[in-house]
Amino acid sequence: MSRAKIVKEQLVEQDKTFFAVYMETKNANQLLLSEEEDKLGTLAVSVPQPEKLVGAPLSSILLGDRNIMVARVLAEHLAKTTNKIALVSVFLKTVTEQEAAPILRKLMEKALKKDGDKT
Repeated sequence: MSRAKIVKEQLVEQDKTFFAVYMETKNANQLLLSEEEDKLGTLAVSVPQPEKLVGAPLSSILLGDRNIMVARVLAEHLAKTTNKIALVSVFLKTVTEQEAAPILRKLMEKALKKDGDKT
């Protein structure tokens, strides 16, 4: 029985610190992305498409309403990249979704790369 892998990362952009906490289990991934401190924010879930179907993963918002677009897009990207169920939380204090999207995507890639380096 294998244990969950946990990665903590941070990135400084626009004089603000963004944090990521990434947890990977055998069948799913959880990624918490936040500005200035670790917090739960708008939570999206995404399920990858079965191999025979073409198209983006299916996604939905489970909690919150402030950062729904970036949470869904990142959850779909994570599900497609890992081919696992993905839960992504986004908490932003002062930065808009449009400003944060590329920063959070870069932070997500950094956490995934660090996780890949461990195995």
